[in-house]
Amino acid sequence: MDKKSSEDLGQAEITNRAPSIGKGSIIDADDRRLRAQGHKAELERSFSWLGALALAYRLAFYPISQSCLINFSSLSLYNSISNSWLTYASSFGLVLIYGGGVTTLFALLIAAVAQWIVFLGLAELCSAFPSSGGQYHFTYIIASPKTRNFGAYVTGSINILAWWITTCSGLIYTAISAFGCATAWFPDFAQQRYQVYLCYLGITVLSRKLQRLKLTSPPLTYPLFIVIPIYTIKQRYLDFMTESTTGFSLIGMVLTISVCLGMADGDYAPGTIILENRGISGWNAGTGWLLSIAAALYCFAANGAVTHIAEELPNPGRKLPQILSMSMAMGVVIVIPWTVAMLFSIKDMQAVQSSFLPSFEVFYQATGSKAAATGLQAYLTFLYYTCIPSQWVTCSRITWAFARDQGLPFAEYWQHIDPKRGIPWRTTLLSAAFCAVYGLIYVASTTAFNSIINATCLMLNLSYVIPQGVLLTQGRDKLPRRAFSLGKLGYAVNLYSVVFMIVIGVVFCLPQTNPTTAGSMNYNAPVIVGLFTIVCLLWIERRSKFNGPHIDWDLLNEANEEE
Repeated sequence: MDKKSSEDLGQAEITNRAPSIGKGSIIDADDRRLRAQGHKAELERSFSWLGALALAYRLAFYPISQSCLINFSSLSLYNSISNSWLTYASSFGLVLIYGGGVTTLFALLIAAVAQWIVFLGLAELCSAFPSSGGQYHFTYIIASPKTRNFGAYVTGSINILAWWITTCSGLIYTAISAFGCATAWFPDFAQQRYQVYLCYLGITVLSRKLQRLKLTSPPLTYPLFIVIPIYTIKQRYLDFMTESTTGFSLIGMVLTISVCLGMADGDYAPGTIILENRGISGWNAGTGWLLSIAAALYCFAANGAVTHIAEELPNPGRKLPQILSMSMAMGVVIVIPWTVAMLFSIKDMQAVQSSFLPSFEVFYQATGSKAAATGLQAYLTFLYYTCIPSQWVTCSRITWAFARDQGLPFAEYWQHIDPKRGIPWRTTLLSAAFCAVYGLIYVASTTAFNSIINATCLMLNLSYVIPQGVLLTQGRDKLPRRAFSLGKLGYAVNLYSVVFMIVIGVVFCLPQTNPTTAGSMNYNAPVIVGLFTIVCLLWIERRSKFNGPHIDWDLLNEANEEE
């Protein structure tokens, strides 16, 4: 190939990734910032500040599995997308096992502060490099040339797997919650795992019926349609969807508190329920506290998903840090009153700790009515159901961004944006296909299903911390000008995040009971090793093709200055 042809080929490669943009040639600073990272805008910036905050809040629904601790192996108390009080409604029974009421309340506060500091470091990176790629983009940009491709590929793969599996947990728990209501009325009914799986599939595909709706304006008169997990929904309706479903969640929180405290009619549990350590896990108090804090992290760990709608939000460099902090504050303010109300409603702690659905047991103890408890649990099931759309949004955006950088086999196919819907439709279907196949593991073994799901909180935090660790080693002077800067405090925040990851990495691998059995064993360590091995095998095929963003530092600094 002669010199001229080589130069032409190189220029064509740059042009395909993003046109060269000079100062003042693009009016929109958001698009200029994206082009400075080697990409062009393909998604409509349809999310408002409130809609993005609602998405982050919805992404806190994140229950964890305690099925190995009780007789009902089908219970998987783990779900995703950060609806803090809903997450705790599905998982606080596990924290009660670790330390009783005292850890259920105060470990939650400690977990919130611990996770918020990690998000501060993530928020600064979002402000510097806002893109749908999120953590793996940050890693690629600030890592050394020798390690950035592999580091970014591992970070992106871990993030995608974490969110795909997290979505599976949302689907399965919605199904299990529905079966839990039936079990309360028909004690002799023993659901089969294949029945739960069929319900799981139904939740995945149900929204396709609404694909025929021809909506020409925001469907304000059809709020019940918009809350269905419709991953076929057009881009311009996503903002309205997240705001609407968050409203249903807040109504549910107020409803459960009001009904439980109102029907208790002053017959509340004594203060010792909150102040005493009544854990039954077999661990000492210190370890019980650590396990409780780790379990409470599930209420907040998914908030970071909002970073992946950076290309659908105006002024993301300024707004994303605000949304991350506001979603954390919103989660704490909402989950604490709900937790206190539930603790004062408990009359038989052991019954809750050993219950198939701890939330249903608390509702029943508070109201004394099976019908009232069923009504509340049914509404919670409906709310779990409404969390699914935000999970599809997150999965599809992460996967699409990764395909755009040649991170997936057949990347050219997966990076397509559907012109009618304005969304990455193919990666949404890919995510749904993964969930359908992964759900088969539940039919074969609930222990295997839960073990993989329980590792996702660790995987999400690992993706948040890797770029911060790289930043520590490469120097914070690599960051461009940005709307949100931690300044000198950034070193402490980034170092804390790394230490935090090491500590919770150990805690997440501890067995849930002591002494442990084959049924209560913690398989997080082998699961993480297994997933990392799969990622490394995929890297062998992708290493010559995967390429992260190409940065124009002058253009990026200029665009960030305008925000």
